[in-house]
Amino acid sequence: MKAAIYPGSFDPVTYGHLDVIRRAADIFDELTISVLNNVKKTPLFSVGERVKILKEATKDLKNVTVESFSGLLVDYAKEKNIHVVVRGLRAITDFEYELQNAQTNRLLSGEKLDTMFLTTSLEYAYLSSTTVKEIASFGGDISACVPEFVADEIYKKYGVTK
Repeated sequence: MKAAIYPGSFDPVTYGHLDVIRRAADIFDELTISVLNNVKKTPLFSVGERVKILKEATKDLKNVTVESFSGLLVDYAKEKNIHVVVRGLRAITDFEYELQNAQTNRLLSGEKLDTMFLTTSLEYAYLSSTTVKEIASFGGDISACVPEFVADEIYKKYGVTK
């Protein structure tokens, strides 16, 4: 059975993330979406909220599970006995950062953890969680960026009524 981890902050999950999730779920028998608890960041949503949102957004994908982790990805992958990480790429700038992470993870894992890159579909190449949050904080329309129930949660966080 082929399994993979798709790690990230997902703060918030966007249509770009969901595009990568759906495509990876078609490739692997099991896909674990792993929400990173990064103590160095101040997220809009708590880890628990992000896990709950992702579970709702992926409830139709039977081979997808959602959980959280903290610490090193290589340790988490080893604990799960998973040897493939999925990462999405929007632009060449993403590639430089992700390549460095992939090489570091491979080295730290004793060459037991590989990274598979999926390029984001062109219709979502502009999307980032940071941009979505900025637009929403000013009351802008984010309906093309995130599912409706996610938009509602984001607007609530910013006190924006729609």
